[in-house]
Amino acid sequence: MESVESSLVVFVGIDVAKATLDAWIDSTEQAGRFANDPQGIGRLIGWLRPLNVKLIVMEATGRYERRVACELLDAGLPVAVVNPRQVRDFARAMGKLAKTDRLDARVLAEFARRMGPPVMARPAEKQLLLEQRITRRRQLLVMRTMESNHLEAGADRLTATQVRKHVRLLDQQIEELDREIAQMIERDEDWRGKDRIVQSVTGVGPVTSATLLAQLPELGRCNRQQIAALAGLAPLNRDSGTFRGRRSIWGGRAVVRTALYMAALSARRHNPVLRAFADRLAAAGKAPKVILTACMRKLLVLLNALLKTSQLWDPQFALPSS
Repeated sequence: MESVESSLVVFVGIDVAKATLDAWIDSTEQAGRFANDPQGIGRLIGWLRPLNVKLIVMEATGRYERRVACELLDAGLPVAVVNPRQVRDFARAMGKLAKTDRLDARVLAEFARRMGPPVMARPAEKQLLLEQRITRRRQLLVMRTMESNHLEAGADRLTATQVRKHVRLLDQQIEELDREIAQMIERDEDWRGKDRIVQSVTGVGPVTSATLLAQLPELGRCNRQQIAALAGLAPLNRDSGTFRGRRSIWGGRAVVRTALYMAALSARRHNPVLRAFADRLAAAGKAPKVILTACMRKLLVLLNALLKTSQLWDPQFALPSS
């Protein structure tokens, strides 16, 4: 790996895997492979620091990119973490169908130069920790569901006994996480105030509130279109010529949508504003799935407006513009 002129503006793509980081510098077509551990990340930073780096782009993998992104930001290097689907569509549009770690890094570098995604803000340590707690709770719920399904399948007595013990252990761990999450929110003044506002809305409980605080920190700082798009709840047109296709949603943060889905089910029954809204849609002949999705979006927009104006929920509250 040779040195690069520090005056040359470069864009960097990093393909992130569990064990490795494949980096590509677009202007000089230089490649480097580093271990995805503290030592490897340190060597990557040392390789990039002397350069005039305009932007580094990597895909969101769910967790493997977090440490390297934070370390690069702490080193003063600009980083953007992008949706993998955007990069795949970009590669197909460029006619680049082959796929290797090095080729992926090269495509990411080209995506950085041509598309210029915004530089991410360095998430606070407390934000990352809360997100990890929420993620772990979700994993435990999945394991508990899987174990419970074994009982429904008619397990023998020994298997059933073991499954019940495991389910009890998982329940204890979930309860422990719930206490820890509640304490984290209670200890933080900003989170405590936001949690109080969010949970003041009928239908929204502590799990949904904590999920939104962890996974959607932009809530209360965006307008209604932006916050809906971040959650993947903005309806997208499918029109061409005289054809008018059905609007649909996709992309965004699936974890946030799952939390809002459960909250919307409750709000549909118990929140007077959401119930009236859903009834109007039903009277207009909308499908149940469309109604629930619309309720999710309206609930999210409502929460965004309440946090933006620092107001508690009131059934008589007129939804402000956001």
